[in-house]
Amino acid sequence: MSLKGKHIGFGLTGSHCTYDEVLPLMKKLVEMGAKVTPFVTHTVASTDTKFGKSEDWIQKIKEITQEDIVDSMPKAEPFGPKTPLDCMVIAPMTGNSTSKFANAMTDSPVLMGAKATLRNGKPVVLAISTNDALGLNGVNIMRLMATKNIYFVPFGQDNPQVKPNSLVARMEALPETIESAIAGKQYQPVLVEKFRD
Repeated sequence: MSLKGKHIGFGLTGSHCTYDEVLPLMKKLVEMGAKVTPFVTHTVASTDTKFGKSEDWIQKIKEITQEDIVDSMPKAEPFGPKTPLDCMVIAPMTGNSTSKFANAMTDSPVLMGAKATLRNGKPVVLAISTNDALGLNGVNIMRLMATKNIYFVPFGQDNPQVKPNSLVARMEALPETIESAIAGKQYQPVLVEKFRD
């Protein structure tokens, strides 16, 4: 399947350490011919960290997509029936956003985009990055995995010795996961070693 001509929503949440890994994949989707509309949480839009300034990340996203950034609830609301997406991606998907999404709390433009996409019967693809996936957030991940039209980028433990509850998606599998999700299938295997040998 080709992503050419597909309209992909690409949501980023506050796992700042993964942006360097995720933004090249956003660029790859554009190069594959998809229209990519970026969505960001308030944290992404306003928080400077040791991984970079928010304004620099926002500028990079704009340069990659050449699209306006959806950074407010009013901007996200039209992506229901008025401007439907073929797929909504959230990469990275933090534990905080995972918990909210699994419990129907729609308090950010990213989650509003995901909710609207589900409402339209289209796929939502999640690329998790959370330190408590095998802790309190495990129940939320499993709830989402059992929900119709939600698909996961393959994920695994990224540092079992130091962070035994942490799971991170194998981000490079994002394009294939999107293609499978649009076809109504979960890209397999979903449980993997985070890093290939």
